Amino acid sequence: MTTSMQWLEAAFLGLIQGLTEFLPISSSAHLRIMGPLLPSGQDPGAAFTAITQLGTEAAVLIYFRHDIVRILRAWTASLIKSRPYAQADARLGWLIIVGTLPIVFFGVLLKDWIEGSLRNLYLTAFMLIAFALVLSAADRYGRKVRTLNQLSWIQGIAFGFAQAMALIPGVSRSGGTITAGLMMGFTREAAARYSFLLAIPAVTGSGFYQLFRSWELGSPIAAGPTALATLIAFGVGYGVIVAFLKFVSTRSYMPFVYYRWALGLLVLGLLYGGVLSPL
Repeated sequence: MTTSMQWLEAAFLGLIQGLTEFLPISSSAHLRIMGPLLPSGQDPGAAFTAITQLGTEAAVLIYFRHDIVRILRAWTASLIKSRPYAQADARLGWLIIVGTLPIVFFGVLLKDWIEGSLRNLYLTAFMLIAFALVLSAADRYGRKVRTLNQLSWIQGIAFGFAQAMALIPGVSRSGGTITAGLMMGFTREAAARYSFLLAIPAVTGSGFYQLFRSWELGSPIAAGPTALATLIAFGVGYGVIVAFLKFVSTRSYMPFVYYRWALGLLVLGLLYGGVLSPL
């Protein structure tokens, strides 16, 4: 593949990453699906996915900067106060830390599977369809009355395990946490906001880990195109955050459910027709 083609493909994949990272449709699934359909026919790999997520996570840090500073101040103050969990923001800080532990544990435990067999496109298609059903049920039957100030320790841990499911392409990090939030009675906007905040430690840590690994082991996509993809993911991702939070404040998640069904069935069709290879 020519150098110019690699830059174009990386830019396109960065666009896809920015468009899909915050929507409950699985950005990792989209990158896994789109890579083999591009002229190079190459899966960009788990490392490229994790590194470009640094771009979208930078968008989260900027958009939620006031919330993050407020939570950090309250959490820091809780370290020296006699009632460290009394304030809602301090409790939120602790719950983000605790909620990050499941994805770290399973990420380390299943590292070889995450970079190998879990990227099987049959599994990706199944997860797209199956979790669409779960999201649909949660959006329809969830009470949608709780705010983040009411987040308990048990609910925070449940959010963490839901986020860990996103290690499988097709589940979706935001989709897993949003679905869990709706099931526990949180409003659509509260579930979405917490999914963004909870992802900060895990996505940032994973991205930098894969960045350092790629320097040592190399990556299917060169450093320059990967950097371009990450920059594009940042710009597009910021716009998606703004639009998505406005959308879910007044609309249901059903359009994303229908999209997941359609994409999952399309992938199965492409696999059956031999256009895509499972691995």
